[in-house]
Amino acid sequence: MKSIKRALILWSVLAFAAVGQAAAAEALPVVQHERVIQVTAKVSEYSPHEIILKKGEPVILELTSQDREHGFRLPDFGVRADIKPGQVTRVRLLPQRVGRFAFACDVFCGVDHEEMVGEIVVVD
Repeated sequence: MKSIKRALILWSVLAFAAVGQAAAAEALPVVQHERVIQVTAKVSEYSPHEIILKKGEPVILELTSQDREHGFRLPDFGVRADIKPGQVTRVRLLPQRVGRFAFACDVFCGVDHEEMVGEIVVVD
């Protein structure tokens, strides 16, 4: 009788562990590879000034400055970042809708500051 109880207990523990592992595996988020895009800022321009992304594809923008402090403002994505010389500023994006979305420098950087703009183009 004791051996039957032990066998039932052991079977229950193993079954519970297997169910727990299956549930844990289903609960883990799917991690997609993030594409990295390097964006350089210098007085009056971003390079590239047009960035094409796919809807639903996670990306990281690596922002660097070649000359002085700049800003990066992408209002449609709720993004605002400082770009400082000698540093890399990383911005994560996950575009959820197709369209054209403007970004701009929001730290005054010289005479043509208002022309320091670019566009994110999200396609299907």
